[in-house]
Amino acid sequence: MLKNLSFCYFLKFLLVFAAVNFIQSCSKDDSPKVDTETSIEDVPIPEEPEEEPSFMPVGSVEVFLDDKVDDNYILVNDAASNQVYLMDKEARLLHEWSLTNNIGNDVFLLPNGQLLASLEADDPQIKLGGKGGKLQLIGPNGAVEWDYLYSSMDRETHHDAELLPNGNIIAMVWTKHSAEEALQSGFMFETDVFVESIIEIDPNTDEIVWEWHSWDHIVQDHDSTKNNYGNIADHPERIDVNYVPMSNASTESDGDIMHANGIAYDKLNDAILLSVNFFSEVWVIDHSTSTEEASTSSGGNYGKGGDLIYRFGNPETYKNTFGERQFYNNHFPNLLKGMDLGKLLIFSNGFNIEQSTVYELELPSEYDLKPDRDNELNILWSYTNPDLYSGKISGAVTLPNGNVLITEGDFGFWEVTREKEVVWKFSAEGFFWRGYSYAKDAPEIKLLGL
Repeated sequence: MLKNLSFCYFLKFLLVFAAVNFIQSCSKDDSPKVDTETSIEDVPIPEEPEEEPSFMPVGSVEVFLDDKVDDNYILVNDAASNQVYLMDKEARLLHEWSLTNNIGNDVFLLPNGQLLASLEADDPQIKLGGKGGKLQLIGPNGAVEWDYLYSSMDRETHHDAELLPNGNIIAMVWTKHSAEEALQSGFMFETDVFVESIIEIDPNTDEIVWEWHSWDHIVQDHDSTKNNYGNIADHPERIDVNYVPMSNASTESDGDIMHANGIAYDKLNDAILLSVNFFSEVWVIDHSTSTEEASTSSGGNYGKGGDLIYRFGNPETYKNTFGERQFYNNHFPNLLKGMDLGKLLIFSNGFNIEQSTVYELELPSEYDLKPDRDNELNILWSYTNPDLYSGKISGAVTLPNGNVLITEGDFGFWEVTREKEVVWKFSAEGFFWRGYSYAKDAPEIKLLGL
């Protein structure tokens, strides 16, 4: 019995041994030869191919607080490359418009899907910074639906324009006055001057239906034998024609003695706000007047004709010793709406310290300009940063989530919270006039097919 069992075990052993040898033999035949002198670390591991980006960004984006970034669109005005385009917060190009002429500075999107563009004429006649001469309305498909030329040796549109509730368009204009006329009006140098005017155009007829001229409202204390002589401090409603050359201690002037750069319409008070860069202030003008009244000091809702009904930013311009100067050159008087009605955002370039500041200001309950009184506005909020500085252009707008989008002209854009946190930045090669925010579901965005 034991012998039989032993024999059985022996047979089983032989069968198992044969099977193992057969398997190993097959395994050796099917496997590649391995170099036993090469360690496993030396065997190259194939790299996974990098995922190609789905788009080419138009600039560089930095995200600092992703959960606080407003996820809507920005209309970009790049005056350096004469580009106007819509992008998202990843710097994805969503839509770009072809322009017939160079940017004269401002281009923005209207609720009906049209662009209102301030452009350079084919041959601008007054070649100062921000030159223009042409206004256009451009449809969503890029077609020019209105083309208005206002360019001559004596008058030319420049910088900025605004659509009024009645469908008319107000635009800033340089008006030339000869050296002889300037001298007789009390200007301190015998040179041609270019001063600010405003025109209102009916785009249906191309008729100028209203206009205002700063030259009708000047004062000077330089020469008592010339026109417009008076005590400047007693007349804050008038514009010191010699402020710019006097403040710069100049011995001569190139004639650009005001250099306005932005316009806004206050619907609540039927008034126009004009950002005047060389004066470092904002002028407020009564729009309720007739053109005839606007050339005088009477008439209109305020009874002052075309005289300034308010001004703020720099009391030094009218020799007011009350109030603290707020601006050192300024851009974009942005009147806020909705819950923020009665407030204004403005960009102070800050030439005095080479650092810019964005201010949110509270407009007065009534435009009531007085001499020997603090007429400066209450600062509700401000933002500055050692890295924020643009000597030219720039501005700020509010965003749907409450943040503020700042255009730094020679850099790009900043998004900051009301708590002054930087949450997002965009930078690119360019010269950025302004950036406008549009909600993704805004009517003008839908009309673009986005």
